[in-house]
Amino acid sequence: MSPFLRTSENNAEKPSENRSRMPAGKRHGSVCLMDIKVVPGARNDQITGILGTRIKIRVSAPPESGKANKAACRLIAKALDIKGSEVTVIAGKSSPEKTIRISGVSENTIRERLNLP
Repeated sequence: MSPFLRTSENNAEKPSENRSRMPAGKRHGSVCLMDIKVVPGARNDQITGILGTRIKIRVSAPPESGKANKAACRLIAKALDIKGSEVTVIAGKSSPEKTIRISGVSENTIRERLNLP
């Protein structure tokens, strides 16, 4: 099992008792939650890899008016070959560290397409 994706039979989003140990992704029913770190203002858009317990994403969009969030969601959706509307920021909208919700794709597919262990 990958430290970035964890299966849970629960549909409810539950706060972690120890946030510092939270994996980058947790599966909740039919959705996957993934912790990411977004670096806005980059030269180009790319998923650069693992940074601690998060997936690091560089986007060229500026960190204003949600532009970097939208760019990060579009980049992840493109990498996973799903609709942009199936990737949304659910926490950390004004912070570089965010939690995103991914629907419409299996946990194994996420691991495979993002090259996660």
